[in-house]
Amino acid sequence: MENSAELQRFLEEEKQKAMVSEMVGKITNVCWDKCITGTPGSKFSSSESTCLTNCAQRYMDMTVLIMKRFQSMQ
Repeated sequence: MENSAELQRFLEEEKQKAMVSEMVGKITNVCWDKCITGTPGSKFSSSESTCLTNCAQRYMDMTVLIMKRFQSMQ
């Protein structure tokens, strides 16, 4: 029985890792397309850096808000 609990815990951790990886990929794609308008150089410009930071923060805030809404519906 203990092995079953360990397996469930392992599967849940792997599921969470996959979700985080997927979220990072989505944030990268969405924010890159929105904020990087030209050919990137060796550094981001100040406006690109600010845009990327704000975009990622908004994406994370909305994800948390959506998750809370879903939890409250259960």
